[in-house]
Amino acid sequence: MAITDFLAASDITSAINACKAKDSFSPKMFFKTVGLSKKTPGDIERVFKILDQDKSGFIEQDELQLFLQNFSKGARTLTAAETRAFLSEGDSDGDGKIGWEEFSALVKSS
Repeated sequence: MAITDFLAASDITSAINACKAKDSFSPKMFFKTVGLSKKTPGDIERVFKILDQDKSGFIEQDELQLFLQNFSKGARTLTAAETRAFLSEGDSDGDGKIGWEEFSALVKSS
């Protein structure tokens, strides 16, 4: 299962290009640009499962740093500041990771 099974390659390219500069990444803007916020709950869950690389049921900080690379192999890693901001925005229960329901809520709020 690949991200491009659910999202258009052109939208992925646009979203990656919009945050090429360090400290320019915004999760909500990325989700909107890539078209994820308009997808069905099933598609959003499939993308979550791709992002949850260790299959723990959560997206942890180390997985967030590599977030963009899940969409495009040559993409940059997120900076420490971007990773903290992403975690802060998505981690509504304060457990230090983003679960499926938190991810879904963040995507839908985009």
